[in-house]
Amino acid sequence: MAATSSSSSTNNGVHEVFLSFRGEDTRKTFTSHLHAAFKRFEIRTYIDYNLERGDEISGTLLRAIEDAKLSVIVFSKNFASSRWCLEEVKKIIDCKKTRGQMVLPIFYDVEPSIVRYQTGSFATAFARHEERFRDSDRPNKKIQKWRDALAEAATFSGWDCSVDRLESEIVEEIAMDVLNKLNRVYVGDLDKEIARYDQLAKHQMQYFQGSPHPLHYQNYKDTLNRIRKLQMERHQRLLRIPPNMYSQADDLNNNNTNIDNGLYNLWSNAFRF
Repeated sequence: MAATSSSSSTNNGVHEVFLSFRGEDTRKTFTSHLHAAFKRFEIRTYIDYNLERGDEISGTLLRAIEDAKLSVIVFSKNFASSRWCLEEVKKIIDCKKTRGQMVLPIFYDVEPSIVRYQTGSFATAFARHEERFRDSDRPNKKIQKWRDALAEAATFSGWDCSVDRLESEIVEEIAMDVLNKLNRVYVGDLDKEIARYDQLAKHQMQYFQGSPHPLHYQNYKDTLNRIRKLQMERHQRLLRIPPNMYSQADDLNNNNTNIDNGLYNLWSNAFRF
């Protein structure tokens, strides 16, 4: 159900992920939680909450699907009742074939087999579509394309949310899965923590300068060590380097203890009144 208005969530119109969903089913529940997780992980996502729908999918929406590297489809119980959603899936499958776009299906409150074989609520929805197009000169071809697209999308590796788990855990794991598929690494949490400790170190140094004392200096040194470890973890994530490759760097930091103690003596003498 993603759509066409200016409420799409992107950075300067550039997005990596297109999010398709049936608004009446998941707009205020699962999809909103998933979108929030994407934002936390800085995944640029095209999503729209516009409630206006016509029979034909818009050019803006088609371009949004084409521009995405990955499309996430949130299949829900009444997904197939929306012709708009079915057109989105058809376009997404076309983009996978012609552009190599990645597709990640999510099955929320609906079994994957129901989507793949169009049984249950999906069978009911298609019966209504066939009735609506009964007097049209193009019903069979159009509806068959919808069916084929659903069947193919349901075969891709995705997420079944019917398992007995917290929804908050599932959306976090899906966000991480999307990051990996995009070949991206999230370090925003580490950047925020490093900035906080950097501010703390500045205040500790100011306090030490005003009142030189071994305990004050030790607090400052501990904060610097914490910053170094966070910076190494950041590099490790970005470079995808195994943790054991940093063991030598940790040993080097430990060997610098005597040097730091010498610096303390210099600083304490310099700032002693």
